[in-house]
Amino acid sequence: MNRSYVVTGAGRGIGRAVTERLATTGGTVVAIEQDPVALAWTGAHPLRERLIGLAGDAADERVAQRAADAAEAAAPLAGWVNNAAVFRDASVHSATTRQILDLIMANLNAAVTGCATAIRRFLAAATPGAIVNVSSHQARQAVPGSLPYATAKAAIEGMTRALAVEYGPCGIRVNAVAPGSVRTERYTGFLASQGPEAAARAEEQMAAVHPLGRVAEVDEVAAAVAYLLSPEAGFITGTTVPVDGGRAVLAHDPEARSPR
Repeated sequence: MNRSYVVTGAGRGIGRAVTERLATTGGTVVAIEQDPVALAWTGAHPLRERLIGLAGDAADERVAQRAADAAEAAAPLAGWVNNAAVFRDASVHSATTRQILDLIMANLNAAVTGCATAIRRFLAAATPGAIVNVSSHQARQAVPGSLPYATAKAAIEGMTRALAVEYGPCGIRVNAVAPGSVRTERYTGFLASQGPEAAARAEEQMAAVHPLGRVAEVDEVAAAVAYLLSPEAGFITGTTVPVDGGRAVLAHDPEARSPR
């Protein structure tokens, strides 16, 4: 059966990998990305006829509505992936309360908007649907400086559980994935900025905190997301699946440092 999906933060990294994975299953995917340049790949992709790029802020309800309209115009909406995120550290001893709250909401707003839009569309169509929220191992294992990000991700996991309970009777499933470190453009860019020796040390540290001895590839996270959206996961809802190579279980992090 034809189906469509919406993926936020789809220009790079995990979001792009999820978008490509869903397109390979035969679905049409609307890719929301704030940076229009990051969507250029959709027009040159071999599956470009199944990809719809939409530049805009995933936290903007008007953008979310346009994405839902585009998806439903192609095929019944089957799934929504809230991946868009803002990575910015802040600590309460050095940032204002307003700055902290703004950073929390920068990560939380897009997920709330995406969930609300998807659920309203599923209910209006009287069809089942699935949502996957991208959380982080930091929702359970924070490091100094991660307060805004870790708080928002913990809230997203709580929202995932609450929505699963409320809308499960309507056939709507809501789950989350919690990646550890992932080899995204952001990760490789960080390594490149460190120089060969520092980059090698960083890679060793990342291997040490993941029991599997390495960071994840984006396709591995995308595979977990695609599974949770699929009929094969039809009796899974309200859960957060760690895709972190055991990092949260090991509970050791080299990023720990003094807050001063």
